[in-house]
Amino acid sequence: MQVHTLDLRFQGLSGVIASYLIEAPQGPLLVDPGPASTLETLRAELAGHGVRLEEVRHILLTHIHLDHAGASGTLAALSGATVYVHERGARHMARPARLLESARMIYQDRMDALWGEMRPVPEAQLNALSGGERLNLEGLELEAIYTPGHAVHHLAWAAGDALFCGDVAGVRLEVAQSPRAPTPPPDVDLPAWRRSLATLRARGAGRLYLSHFGEYDDVDAHLGALAANLEQDAVRVEELLATADKIEDVVATFTGQLEQELRLEGGEDLVARFRFACPPWMSVQGLARYWTRVGGLRE
Repeated sequence: MQVHTLDLRFQGLSGVIASYLIEAPQGPLLVDPGPASTLETLRAELAGHGVRLEEVRHILLTHIHLDHAGASGTLAALSGATVYVHERGARHMARPARLLESARMIYQDRMDALWGEMRPVPEAQLNALSGGERLNLEGLELEAIYTPGHAVHHLAWAAGDALFCGDVAGVRLEVAQSPRAPTPPPDVDLPAWRRSLATLRARGAGRLYLSHFGEYDDVDAHLGALAANLEQDAVRVEELLATADKIEDVVATFTGQLEQELRLEGGEDLVARFRFACPPWMSVQGLARYWTRVGGLRE
């Protein structure tokens, strides 16, 4: 098995969103094709490895957020590919109107420029999974692992000693010293995320592949640092919520603190790329929603 990191150059920036081409013994597999807005970049990246979009017959989704799954419907129409997705996300892939309506409320007039047109995946081309399934695709054994916390419809994919982790294993951009937890609304669940990280650590994998961004072999250290940073950010937001008059004040303080930390790690370039990979204002909103849901009591 060979794995190739495909840089989708989201919004013209390298090292922000990755898709992964797996060269299985009998044909290509694609993990998280990315948003529809980067489809032509995906086409070019695949061509660089001798693969045409029309040859991709299996698309493995970690979750259905637009930066991971938005191009799936277009790809499915081009190649007849089967799209493998958690059962709680499958209906949104077949009928994305509600997902898109929610996203448009967040992104407003930037929606199309950021994400492009998300087309539905025909139901006959969806394979809905619950986690725990073992699949043989193009001669390669894979396992779907249910990993909620970031999203209720999140899967990680295991193949050999590799784990394709989507967002549950965090955001770690080039030159960043440690991974950060992306915590957008509406599904953030701290206890579930802790359990998912424990599940991944127990696998004893040799490599992590992150959608944001790239391959890492310091698996245990990475997951341990992410767990610590997740807790730190959750406590930070909880404490800010207790004293702030409005959510905008929490966003401003949290963003300022986080971006200063990132600036010390990698300068303004890291800060700029992080704003697209893991917008701090969305992380605050997700954690604020979580604390409201659990009554503001740390678990």
